[in-house]
Amino acid sequence: MMRKVMFQIVATALLVLPALAQEVPLNTPPIYNCDYQPSCEVAPGIYGKMASPVMSKFNLSIGGYVKLDYIYNSVNLGANGALGTLQPAGIPKTSSVAGQQDQTLVTARQTRFWLKVDGPTFVGAKTGALIETDFFGAGGTNESANMRMRHAYGTLDWQNTQVMFGQSWDNFGPAAASTLDFGLGATTGNPAQPRISQIRITQKVRLSEQNSLKLIAAVQNPTQDTNTANGTAGESWGSMVNVAGQAMVVSKALGVAPGFWGLSMNSLTAGFFGLYGNQHVAGNSDKVDSWGYGFYTFVPLLKSKDGKGRTMTASFEGQAFMAANMSFNNATAQALVGPTGNKSPAKGYGVFSQVIFYPTQDLGITAGYGRRNAYNYAEYAGIANFQKSSSQVFANIAYDLNAAVRVAAEYQNLNTQYGNNSPGTSGTGTANVARFSAMYFF
Repeated sequence: MMRKVMFQIVATALLVLPALAQEVPLNTPPIYNCDYQPSCEVAPGIYGKMASPVMSKFNLSIGGYVKLDYIYNSVNLGANGALGTLQPAGIPKTSSVAGQQDQTLVTARQTRFWLKVDGPTFVGAKTGALIETDFFGAGGTNESANMRMRHAYGTLDWQNTQVMFGQSWDNFGPAAASTLDFGLGATTGNPAQPRISQIRITQKVRLSEQNSLKLIAAVQNPTQDTNTANGTAGESWGSMVNVAGQAMVVSKALGVAPGFWGLSMNSLTAGFFGLYGNQHVAGNSDKVDSWGYGFYTFVPLLKSKDGKGRTMTASFEGQAFMAANMSFNNATAQALVGPTGNKSPAKGYGVFSQVIFYPTQDLGITAGYGRRNAYNYAEYAGIANFQKSSSQVFANIAYDLNAAVRVAAEYQNLNTQYGNNSPGTSGTGTANVARFSAMYFF
């Protein structure tokens, strides 16, 4: 009797299961292999299937790249030797211990990942957001890298107006050296901080069929606050937000040519940029200003035949600026000069230029020069080993094996000139840098 009952139960179950299976919605997530512990829902990449759908309440895309670098530095540039041009303290003097050591690095820390969202509309504007991170965070090592936030912002885009809020590039100094080290030439003519929190409005004004005006106004985090010291009792403290902007003419008259790394196709652009802020300084009766202004241009020398292809295209990019108390974005080598109680802004200027040439669609060649220089050396009296100038000459070549894989090689010559040198030390620091990179874009 018991066997008969068990047989009926099993038979009924076998009949019901196909019916239940047909009722499962078509959009049900894939079933993981859960034969292991911990549960595959906890660790699907190890114990379950390696692939699962990306889901969000809005349209979501992912991207980034894997980047492996081999770097040889003729001097020891320290823990951040992978960023050859980004040496705020300057290239070590040839008379120093570091200046007589070389350095070899192999690292994947510049690998990058981003998420991009296209959201709902708002009063006629498209909305979106982007979060981007890499593994070049402070304190990490080549094998145990720390993640850091690069970009994190939301946007509202109308036909001619964009509002952006979050963290993104500084609006001072739009040029970016197309170097493989990601230093962007920050200390050698291209002021740049590792992105900054801001609210920015970009307005496009149509001038004619081919020409338009691009205006940018932004308020930014006053990062020169790091220069403050203990204040006087009862004194109002803090800095006002920095204000920054750009006014650029953009023209289609010369077509388009490759920009940074050959990843964008840019039109003729020329115009001005600037920044202003201030800060308290201990002992000073008045606040100290931070300011800067400059000129930028991008010129298609050989335009793309169809607006997309890079074969036989070439471009020129150039920039010049003047700044004061802007060490926070490397526009000046230091913040302040002068005695206590009478501190004034350290002033400096910079120039930069580069040419990008693509003889074929997949082969890109870039060469450039940049220099940042202190202004009025007499103001640096009493400051030992101040940076008179910091410069670089660079050239690189990159080849795209397919839509995902790029290989590249680069040479840089980096130079720092020092003033008021300590006795027994040299006045120059020079580094020669060779770099080989392999990248996989996804």
